[in-house]
Amino acid sequence: MKDIGVISHEEADELMKDLQAKRITDSIDDTLLICEHTEIVTIGPRAKNDGIKPPADYNTRYVDRGGGLTWHGPGQVVFYPVFKWDMDNESNVKAIINMIEEIVIRTFKDMDIEARRDERMQGVWIGEHKVCSIGLSFLRWTSRHGFTINYDTPPGRVEMVSGCGLGSQTTTSLSALGIKVSKDNLVKGIIHNLNFISRQHLD
Repeated sequence: MKDIGVISHEEADELMKDLQAKRITDSIDDTLLICEHTEIVTIGPRAKNDGIKPPADYNTRYVDRGGGLTWHGPGQVVFYPVFKWDMDNESNVKAIINMIEEIVIRTFKDMDIEARRDERMQGVWIGEHKVCSIGLSFLRWTSRHGFTINYDTPPGRVEMVSGCGLGSQTTTSLSALGIKVSKDNLVKGIIHNLNFISRQHLD
């Protein structure tokens, strides 16, 4: 685990590419990067192909992960697992997504927060609102990009972005839903459940 603090998305992406190349050759072990980004909306291939863009006052960047639009900024903790997965075909991407969703759902449950999956879109939801987005890319089954949890974002910023094809106001933060949690507790919970679920998966 490596906490790289507040960093631009471009800088984090370059770091991920470097770590991914090293992980592919087993020069390093699996590495979980944790950070927050300066505000930007990343645009995945699906949103780019569909011509979907955020409002004009948002900085944007095109990326090669799965999914559509994703807001990044203050009050959002980002987890980038640069992991070599023991998988052998494309159908197992869904298994990886499900595992990440389960890690987040269990972390929320440990904090007495009821969360769920939703058939409309991968990620984690509380009621009718999405608070966790997931988008990965793979090279030789080594992952780059990852998942985000909106815990205390500036009012109205993430809500105005039609994330991953959803309508505006669908994606929000825990604080906007009246749920107060600290970043430190979220990070500790994610690491705990990542270790627990990974062991279960390997068994």
